[in-house]
Amino acid sequence: MKHIFKQGSDSKAPVLVMFHGTGGTEQDLLGLAELISPTSSILSVRGNVLENGMPRFFRRIAEGVFDEEDLVFRTTELYDFLDQAAADYGLDRSNFVAVGYSNGANIAGSLLFHYARSLRGAILHHPMVPRRGVKLPDLAGVPIFIGAGENDPICSPVETEELEELFDKAGALVDVHWERAGHRLTQTEAEAAAQWFKLNFVK
Repeated sequence: MKHIFKQGSDSKAPVLVMFHGTGGTEQDLLGLAELISPTSSILSVRGNVLENGMPRFFRRIAEGVFDEEDLVFRTTELYDFLDQAAADYGLDRSNFVAVGYSNGANIAGSLLFHYARSLRGAILHHPMVPRRGVKLPDLAGVPIFIGAGENDPICSPVETEELEELFDKAGALVDVHWERAGHRLTQTEAEAAAQWFKLNFVK
């Protein structure tokens, strides 16, 4: 998968794995990564799917309607890529924390839905429920930050609350941060995620 790797100054800090939104690239969230953890190594990935020329991490049938078969395939593809990247760059695979926005948050959420110990934690900006009717793996103690919009036209508060409940029932430690800026990722939301990261991962 097309990606950027930037070696961090602290080899013990979590590796931030960045997932852009629809139409984004692996360049988009580098500034966010620096804000969240300036000393971390960064692995920023570009989605392998194109929708009208716009990169995404998996196909969709319509706005808010996922192609579940493709989602499962792309989640497996991504999981395998992260294993390979850890080997290629000499990274601790158990120390990966995902940071995703919108479509990128959805693929990160799908990793958590499908694979135990796929991520040490996750920052999900405006995610939806990746799949329904599936049994989640044991996520006991996995910290998850969800950034959500009270007036998000793409991801409703009800959807956010459903996702929170699903993660909670799987044992994850979920914190939800609410804004009123629609589907946008605001500076205040990014700063809240950075503060949450410090509380959960910086000793």
